[in-house]
Amino acid sequence: MAAVRSPWLRFLPDGLVIGLATLGPLGRRLPAPGTWGSVVGVLLYAGFLRGAGIGALLVGSALAAWVAAGLCGEAEARLRRKDPGCVILDEVIALPLCFLGWGELAASHPPLLVLLAGFGLFRYYDIRKPLGISRLQHLPGGWGVVADDLGAALATAATLHVGHWVWLALR
Repeated sequence: MAAVRSPWLRFLPDGLVIGLATLGPLGRRLPAPGTWGSVVGVLLYAGFLRGAGIGALLVGSALAAWVAAGLCGEAEARLRRKDPGCVILDEVIALPLCFLGWGELAASHPPLLVLLAGFGLFRYYDIRKPLGISRLQHLPGGWGVVADDLGAALATAATLHVGHWVWLALR
């Protein structure tokens, strides 16, 4: 299958494209790179995005997904591998979507517990790819790399909210 490439990235050197897509040594030198990418995504959310409204988070995530799809697709082409495990930018940009509706969740539960539950659920959905998430990997180029993570993040957000509503109903 021929890689789908982004014209706006072709002029960048290999080291920069691959370095951004792998978060430097995190994706290339540490075991379980997807887990490390997810840790960075949680830290990004907790440190910088927690106060963002739903609209800002959705718009920011859409823009980040577009950039990440380009970078991840270009890295795929340059590494000559389909969805290489070392490419972890997709986890980083998708994970903040796990916490859509943060205010409702954090108002009723310890924030650290919500972050840990979101992290664990995201890893589950990202690895197992249930609910049709695996089909998203078949999109062309970098969109196939990024879309399954976006699906995993949205499934995580839905699961967190369903769990929250069940908890409220049982109280």
